[in-house]
Amino acid sequence: MELNFEKMGGLVPAIVQDYSTGKVLMLGFLNPEAWKKTQETGLLHFFSRTRQKIWLKGETSGHHLVVKEVYVDCDEDTLLFKVEPKGPVCHKGYFSCFYRKLENEEWKVVEEKVYNPEEVYGKKA
Repeated sequence: MELNFEKMGGLVPAIVQDYSTGKVLMLGFLNPEAWKKTQETGLLHFFSRTRQKIWLKGETSGHHLVVKEVYVDCDEDTLLFKVEPKGPVCHKGYFSCFYRKLENEEWKVVEEKVYNPEEVYGKKA
């Protein structure tokens, strides 16, 4: 079976879920090169649409995602990665990128920050 990278212009979405808790951590995109690097290293690599390059999750922070299991959907165009996170995932300082919840038509922060992103990434975070 081959992944269908062409359906979305050379990319496949990747849902990232904590292996032990089931919590959804983030969503990213892979191109064939990121998929190959992920398979070779066991660490999750993505394709950055804004920077137009491959990046290893955690290359700056050290918060890598160790791949435990990989699932593909029925159309072979979306991946689900169950990972062991080596630290918080969100570059805004939260454990998960999904730290806000819609309540009464407003986004409410429902997680506590677990680190200061400026200490890890500098002022650009």
